Amino acid sequence: MQELTNILRGITIIETKGSLSCDVAAVCLDSRKVEAGSLFIAARGTVSDGHEYIDKAIEQGAVAIVCEVLPEAIHDNVAYVRVANAAAVAGLIADEFYGHPSRQMKVVGVTGTNGKTTTATLLYKMFEAMGHKCGLLSTVSNYIHDQAEVAKLTTPDAVSVHALLARMVKAGCTHAFMEVSSHAIHQHRIAGIRFAGGVFTNITHDHLDYHKTFEEYIRVKKSFIDNLPKTAFALTNADDKRGAVMLQNTKAQKNYYSLKVPATIKGKVLENSLTGLVMNVDNIETHFRLIGTFNAYNILAVYGVATLLGEDKLNTLAVLSGLESAAGRFETIVSPIEKVLGIVDYAHTPDALLNVLGAINQLRTQGQQLFTVVGCGGDRDKTKRPIMGTIACEHSDKAILTSDNPRTENPEIILDEMEADLSPARKRKSLRITDRYEAIKVACSLAHPGDILLVAGKGHEPYQEINGIRHHFDDKEVLTEIFELLNK
Repeated sequence: MQELTNILRGITIIETKGSLSCDVAAVCLDSRKVEAGSLFIAARGTVSDGHEYIDKAIEQGAVAIVCEVLPEAIHDNVAYVRVANAAAVAGLIADEFYGHPSRQMKVVGVTGTNGKTTTATLLYKMFEAMGHKCGLLSTVSNYIHDQAEVAKLTTPDAVSVHALLARMVKAGCTHAFMEVSSHAIHQHRIAGIRFAGGVFTNITHDHLDYHKTFEEYIRVKKSFIDNLPKTAFALTNADDKRGAVMLQNTKAQKNYYSLKVPATIKGKVLENSLTGLVMNVDNIETHFRLIGTFNAYNILAVYGVATLLGEDKLNTLAVLSGLESAAGRFETIVSPIEKVLGIVDYAHTPDALLNVLGAINQLRTQGQQLFTVVGCGGDRDKTKRPIMGTIACEHSDKAILTSDNPRTENPEIILDEMEADLSPARKRKSLRITDRYEAIKVACSLAHPGDILLVAGKGHEPYQEINGIRHHFDDKEVLTEIFELLNK
């Protein structure tokens, strides 16, 4: 229990009704989670408006309401606090309520279009292996030391984030690593977190369904780095054409990593094969299990964060060399008899798909054919669909265009848009099979011994969302099953 007055410290209040001396037992953004003694924050979201649930929250026992518009019916035993933007203050209130957990750990945020999950996950695995107790907030899963929890969003809502950080502190965690999505930044889900460091991986076209323009997408990503405190470090990919721009206005200590130009953290790829990477990192030659140039950048980011947090360089490289990537990121499966190499990857943006296909083409031997199964998600950025279709056909021997998560859209229309810019020659290199299971099955049947089959787009996801319903579907599971069936 905490007094409401204390929880509201630092919040700019426009108007209040009722006594602010009441005790608060919980802070909620979701009216369904309200219980006796709760403070309910009526924030306006992209789908619903919390103001519509104020009465429900009070019926369930809320003793205080933070809102932007006071309701017509005012209850005598409820405290009302009016603010300019409820979503913006939710994280500040939660931070105060949970005792400033981010100030009791070193929290590092990773933002960018691609590489967030791999970078954050490798940091978590590496620091745990070094003997630190750590937390992880990622697209794949959340971890409180060694306890895993399913992640529903790349970055949870502001209250949930601080609740998770508080549980990490209670479990004795000294570090926390988290993906910071553009949605989370724009929707104030990271408000109130004191970051020890921030990483920018890269930026390419994505989420234009939400941000509308690429310039706005860049601005939102940059605002995370801009707002880092001067006590923090900012680490950026100097080889990304907007890497330096990301650090222009930050007060944080500026650091760069690169494979191409002089930088704080300098690397060079010496060998790149299907068994991993051999790199020179800060003049130390090391073998890593990760594959592809895109992972070379992830390695430099992880190494850079570790050294900026004071870890020994040699020990960092020794531990990092033994780690594997996150689930659904360039995961490999080999068919039992024909030895077809199956690769499952989350690549769902043009740049990510191009990176993965580029890595495979760089590594495959003469005579090895490359088959790519790929789709595009429904209710998301439509501008990338024709680009994805073109990339798949251009960089594969055969591309099978199929469904991803069509959500509420007609999958046939999505496939029409993926095919829209295909030249006659590229169209001849493609097949269109709407059913994802059948698409993977056909690709497997077309592959000859020793060929490579990439199943892209869903990675770690164990479901396929069709008409708003999630059906169990795991690319790795399906690929393994079909390999076994065809090899009997």
